[in-house]
Amino acid sequence: MKIITTASNKPVPEPGMAQRSKALRHEVRIIGGQWKRTRLAVLDKPGLRPTPDRVRETLFNWLGQDLTGWRCIDAFAGTGALGFEAASRGAQEVLLVEQDSALVLQLKRIQTQLQASTTQVVRGDAIAALRRLAAASMDLVLLDPPFDSALFEVALATASQGLAADGFIYLEAPLEWADPDLVSVGLKVLRRLKAGSVYAHLLKRLA
Repeated sequence: MKIITTASNKPVPEPGMAQRSKALRHEVRIIGGQWKRTRLAVLDKPGLRPTPDRVRETLFNWLGQDLTGWRCIDAFAGTGALGFEAASRGAQEVLLVEQDSALVLQLKRIQTQLQASTTQVVRGDAIAALRRLAAASMDLVLLDPPFDSALFEVALATASQGLAADGFIYLEAPLEWADPDLVSVGLKVLRRLKAGSVYAHLLKRLA
């Protein structure tokens, strides 16, 4: 990194360095699989909150790293970090659903960049997409609704209907969900993690 010194002997950044540093903050990287360490651009949009690297790494450790043959949906795709991570680890089908048109365009750019042939990017409502799932058709449902929304319970209830008997739901939320909160939607907690203001949950269907 080049540093320029002023007459006061205080180092100042090279012109353009601040802009480049800001741009680098708007990236996420794929943690594992065929696109490991690939950086994905993230649009600078209010409320857009990529799942932290540490949380994604822990989630895919929980899932066993290799998702070969899995069918997945990233219902509130946003940056696509979760869905593309699943595809990187061998998922057979990954549907990324996003309502914001600018984010959909960015997801399609990433899809082209990665040549991610097992992914499908769709603009639409996440709950409607979950309702259209065939019964027991998904091995992994990724749910990261806007934290200021009231969509959590309906998303969980709808997702559980499309979940395979041995499938998993990942839920990212601003509050912890416990088993008593999930009985009404037919789910239970397998694993949970708190990272900063994020609560990550790995859920399964009740037997």
